[in-house]
Amino acid sequence: MPTSNETPNRHDVIIIGAGIIGCAIALSMTRNGYKTLNVDALPAAGYGSTSSSAAVIRTYYSTRDGTAMALEGYHDWKNWQAYLETEDAGELAHFIETGTLVMKTASDNYQKHVLEHADALGIPYEHWSADRITQELPGYNLDCFAPAKTMDDDDFGMPTGGALQGGVFFPAGGYVDDPQIAARNLKDAAARLGAQFRFKTRIVKIPVENNRVTGVLTENGEHIPAPIVINVAGPHSGKVNALLEGETGLKIGHRPLRQEVVQIAPPQSLNYSREGLVVSDNDISVYVKPGGGGQLMIGSQNPACDPHLVEDPDDFAMDLTDRGLTYAYRYSQRVPELGVSQHPVGVAALYDATDDWLPIYDRTNVDGYYLAIGTSGNQFKNATVAGRLMTDLIGYCEAGNDHDATPLQFKLEHVPHTLNTATFSRKRELTKESSFSVLG
Repeated sequence: MPTSNETPNRHDVIIIGAGIIGCAIALSMTRNGYKTLNVDALPAAGYGSTSSSAAVIRTYYSTRDGTAMALEGYHDWKNWQAYLETEDAGELAHFIETGTLVMKTASDNYQKHVLEHADALGIPYEHWSADRITQELPGYNLDCFAPAKTMDDDDFGMPTGGALQGGVFFPAGGYVDDPQIAARNLKDAAARLGAQFRFKTRIVKIPVENNRVTGVLTENGEHIPAPIVINVAGPHSGKVNALLEGETGLKIGHRPLRQEVVQIAPPQSLNYSREGLVVSDNDISVYVKPGGGGQLMIGSQNPACDPHLVEDPDDFAMDLTDRGLTYAYRYSQRVPELGVSQHPVGVAALYDATDDWLPIYDRTNVDGYYLAIGTSGNQFKNATVAGRLMTDLIGYCEAGNDHDATPLQFKLEHVPHTLNTATFSRKRELTKESSFSVLG
């Protein structure tokens, strides 16, 4: 429940960030009676890393809780207009349900653990043989090329023996056509209920008195009071934590990592028999999804040969480099007819990724200061669920419960599963089941 409803100008909660998750938290908390204010340095909702998201919706993760959360989010995207509670279809984001194909490879134990989670949660899937894959994706070369390499490796493009024997197709999956519009949809839904948003506003301090946050201080000297502050600042979340006059208690690390996604025209011979297809291929360590204008978008699954590049979120180049070109060439191992330009187009952005690539949804050592960070790369699909989880977690903590000692058990609405939110603790050890990649 809200901590205060005394005056019309007082906020119960300040949410730092107005990306997809920040806006989802605003909507959930506003629906639960909180007076929220999102503060963002950028000019509009979803303008930062959200706008560069591949916006893939899938129902497979390395952990049971991650899988259940993704399935829960899928139901919200499947019924997006109903979730927003709007009668005006207007300019809504659209979930394009293409299904997702995950190649079976030795490095991921041929999807054994992923399928165990799917079976436990009732997620539908199909085993596709090599023949079925080449039927759906004509011209596909299923030779094995692992481990993934960079273009300066003398063995780049050389098969390493054997061939992929098949994959797993998950029909409940696809992508959202415009991630920035999706964030704006959530922002507008929250605003209709009274949520407030302030853009082009930079925070310079998060003051604390008696171990509780008192709000935020902006660069023009304004103190905006609130007893609860949530850091949902994406790649800037580390910098935001540094503004806190206290300790977060973070044990697991997170940092803004450079990610590049290249866009390229598929050859006509590929001739999808469906409206595109999202493909995850750990043998060549790329994922592929349909993009705008009939393009393919190709990104990395973070193999060992692609070293992590930590960047300053306030000062990084947004032009593609040879990294993006390498991803295109890796995919050309599957599609030999793929024409790869030496001057590709695409997106360079930052992911706020934790050490195990799972998010942090948690309280901190300072009362009233909460974290929804380390989410970039694989939490877009879970934004609505994260909004509800953070609302319940904050209510649980503000009611006096010791979340560190007895973590919130969060019951999902659409999936018969209860999340142990210790999975997302700031104090956790590395999650051994993680893929340690963008796949989560």
